[in-house]
Amino acid sequence: MSRSAARLHPDGKTRCPWPGEDPFYVAYHDTEWGVPEYDDRALYEKLILDGFQAGLSWITILRKRDNFRRAFDDFQPEKIASYNAKKIHALMNDAGIVRNRAKIEGAIASAKSWLDIMENGPGFSTLLWDFVDGRPKVNKFKTTASVPASTPVSVKVSKELSSRGFKFVGPTIVYAFMQATGMVNDHLVTCFCHETCGHKPRSPRLKVK
Repeated sequence: MSRSAARLHPDGKTRCPWPGEDPFYVAYHDTEWGVPEYDDRALYEKLILDGFQAGLSWITILRKRDNFRRAFDDFQPEKIASYNAKKIHALMNDAGIVRNRAKIEGAIASAKSWLDIMENGPGFSTLLWDFVDGRPKVNKFKTTASVPASTPVSVKVSKELSSRGFKFVGPTIVYAFMQATGMVNDHLVTCFCHETCGHKPRSPRLKVK
């Protein structure tokens, strides 16, 4: 068997190997990762969290996600765009999140860019999903060793976001973001989620005001 193939779990389901046996991580794998996300705000949240992950493991960020949501006003770009030095200082003293000034300031800059896209078009979700013609690109990888760290499309998305003022949006971060938000389906072909994730509905976590 090639390295990092899908694994059979005690519940009888075969899954990608990366969540291991951690119930918290397995639940994220089963219910969120690879499920298409079209909500503008939720896409901003995920992109920012992926930026904070740089240099760390995703499970580290996932375990702190509720703390991040509390600290960053539920990732409402309208609020984050107006953060001042006092708020940045408070975030730098918040032990519940990853305290990195450049990433915090990057989240603020990205919120301003998000607002510009929402106000002047084409909309954040539309901008992103147009790169994959509006629907998930379904891959058929058999092992995680076959899954790329970035792709020509993630390079294009990275350049577009960077040109619009977003921070921490390199091609590798962007590809991880594309995988998580279902722009690409990179569940291994033998994982039970490979067939189902593209059909799972996502409900917006925050109601539009």
